[in-house]
Amino acid sequence: MRKVLLQGGRAVDPSQRLDGVRDVLLGDGLIAEIAEHIEVGGDVEVVDLAGKVVAPGFIDIHVHLREPGQEHKETVETGTRAAAAGGFTAVACMANTHPVNDNVAVTEHILSQARRYGYARVYPVAAVSKGLEGEELAEIGQLRGAGCVAISDDGRPVRSSELMRRALSYARHFALPLVQHAQDMDLSGEGAMHEGTWSTRLGVPAIPGAAEDTMVARDLLLVEMTGGRYHLQHTSTARSLELIRDGKRRGLDVTCEVTPHHLFLTDEEVARTGLSTNTKMNPPLRSELDREALVAGLVDGSVDVIATDHAPHHVDEKRVPFAVAPFGIVGLETAVGLCLDRLVRPGLIGLARLVDLLSCGPARVMGVPGGTLAPGSPADVTVLDLDADWKVDPLRFQSKSRNTPFGGWSGKGAAAMTIVGGKIIRLPPPPTR
Repeated sequence: MRKVLLQGGRAVDPSQRLDGVRDVLLGDGLIAEIAEHIEVGGDVEVVDLAGKVVAPGFIDIHVHLREPGQEHKETVETGTRAAAAGGFTAVACMANTHPVNDNVAVTEHILSQARRYGYARVYPVAAVSKGLEGEELAEIGQLRGAGCVAISDDGRPVRSSELMRRALSYARHFALPLVQHAQDMDLSGEGAMHEGTWSTRLGVPAIPGAAEDTMVARDLLLVEMTGGRYHLQHTSTARSLELIRDGKRRGLDVTCEVTPHHLFLTDEEVARTGLSTNTKMNPPLRSELDREALVAGLVDGSVDVIATDHAPHHVDEKRVPFAVAPFGIVGLETAVGLCLDRLVRPGLIGLARLVDLLSCGPARVMGVPGGTLAPGSPADVTVLDLDADWKVDPLRFQSKSRNTPFGGWSGKGAAAMTIVGGKIIRLPPPPTR
């Protein structure tokens, strides 16, 4: 593979406390050198990035690639194309496929497809329980050996306290985080949106914030008992975030993520859009007080990761009444632009903090390579254009699915180039549908 010199860009790498103009040389799939000026010969591809930002590759640790079994929604190919289009060099994919990723054969299939297409790195997440049924632990050691980087029954919570205790203990032996979708199913019932003023006005069955909070509180007690590693997915309430803060203060090995949709939307959006099913996700869009608390968590360092919970669905599956529509939206192709425009441009957080949330933090939480531009690390790079204007057009997505609440939104700042293993990713035109 030809060497590549990324010349004259603003290198932003919190892992090295670096923010300044640097040249970055890529070779043999690794960061070969980073310096104020690098002289190279004629056999090196030089990319002029003056005025652009060079960051360690962004990693989305919460996506649903749907393959195997639901290829009408997404595949490893289209999902990693969407990732690269959005500036992500790697994704961690959840286990709720058909069949479930609770055995080595499924893990190997996912990794084989990822190697075949190569648009982004793929890190499979194994199921906690066989079939996601919450009764019997999956073969965690075998799945770790096959390449899984975490365990999660995402889409469902681990309801049994005893199973959760054993899962935390087993995962600890294999140095794996347990990634939890925290939801008390008895409290959430058949709810379809957040319980509050808007659900009352709309007459929609609702999910109280306590459905998340009570599960997080239970989980942290079990983390304290077992010493396991615990990561809270799509944190959506102020109370859950405060519980995570308290766990960290007490020295527990706990981390959390938030999604762009919980940062930028509230339950009022469900009413404003006339019950659009593209505003239905789980956990649901919460109150303005919850949203403000999550943003504050970005600012004070309580939140470790921004992740998309990219959950594609076929258009026909969402074209039904709100109460019966599936939960979930796509997010890989909108997250970076939204965060640059609505977090960094207004000065809520700095650019280095955003890079930490999208790159360094995800690498730390999942224990995967990357999250740094240090020499010898993988040559995974996200290049940003802070002046790029954008408008969300779902028909132009690389993803197979279009279920986004951000259609028509516009802003400034976007991913300009994605580099994986030293290779500049060049995507085919989005398919016409």
